[in-house]
Amino acid sequence: MERPTSTVTGTALVFEGGGMRASYTSGLLVALLEEGLHLDWVGGISAGSSNTANYVSRDPWRARHSFTDFVTDPRFGDWRTFVRGQGLFNARYIYEETGLPGQALPFDWDTFTADPAQVRIGAFNATRGEPVYWGREDLARLEDLMVRVRASSTMPVVMPPVTIDGEVFVDGALGPSGGIPLDAAVADGYERFLVVLTQPRSYVKPPPARSGLRYLRQHFRRFPAVVEALGRRHKAYAATRERLWELERAGAAHLFVPESMPVGNGTRDVARLRASHEAGLVQARRELPALREFLGVG
Repeated sequence: MERPTSTVTGTALVFEGGGMRASYTSGLLVALLEEGLHLDWVGGISAGSSNTANYVSRDPWRARHSFTDFVTDPRFGDWRTFVRGQGLFNARYIYEETGLPGQALPFDWDTFTADPAQVRIGAFNATRGEPVYWGREDLARLEDLMVRVRASSTMPVVMPPVTIDGEVFVDGALGPSGGIPLDAAVADGYERFLVVLTQPRSYVKPPPARSGLRYLRQHFRRFPAVVEALGRRHKAYAATRERLWELERAGAAHLFVPESMPVGNGTRDVARLRASHEAGLVQARRELPALREFLGVG
């Protein structure tokens, strides 16, 4: 196999999370791969970590299928798996089993490891009450990658927390970026960004309901930092988006922002998810000339 190379340097590719809303943003991923646009830094949180892994493995089929047809898999998860403690999304199966050879979503580990891009996957350490970004140094095996993608995607309550090296992790959206790993790219020295968002420009994240916080305090009594992070996430998210608008105005960021979002983070209707992916792909292809100009490959 010819060793993959980066075709775009000096710009970070940042994927927001959002559960099944990634059906839309995976359309942008597919368009980038179609155009041979391989950036040299890629980071994601939650569903964005799946987009990150699929992009670096250069697999448009897996990128699409993960957030569309895969919901029809009988082991995807439902209330029965939730009652059994496996999560409303059957997380161990989705992330740690399906990527293995011969399984539902086989992962191209050889291409992922050969790609030169720097990789960051964000999660929230519930034990320490702090964010973490894993990189190549943490990803020696496929199992190391997939358990971290699972941890990054572990929505509180809906999915069981993940233990790695004796510490407990939940969804990376609880970190100070609010679920958009711009901070990781900045920390790695990047000043230009292609940011893939999963909410329209008009979206404003509401604060959590007081009743919800009361329940969460009981549910996460061993991990109070999780509740504190959930309580302030809407402010962190708003601050990161405001920073992105500023970077866009300054010409330092190109933002892929859904023109509308036809699905929610828990949508299971495969027809709606397919339509969402197609809408994202159509928007991405339409915006490619401006994107290529921003990346300097016009």
